[in-house]
Amino acid sequence: MPDPRPCPICRRPIPAPREAGQRRASFCSERCRQVDLGRWFTGGYAIPAIEADEDENPRG
Repeated sequence: MPDPRPCPICRRPIPAPREAGQRRASFCSERCRQVDLGRWFTGGYAIPAIEADEDENPRG
C-alpha cells in the first residue's frame, strides 16, 4: 500500500478511503477543508494572469 499523502494545510497524513470505490479525500479533516476554502475566499490563493496591453488587443 502506498504511503498516505500529506494534507496540504497541516501536513498530517490523509487517511485512505474506508470503502472500496470511495474517492480519496484531499484534506485530513473538515477543519483543514474549511481553512483551504477560507484562503480561496479571502484571496490567499490566486491564479496568475498576464494582462494584455491595450495596443495588442484593441476593442471596438
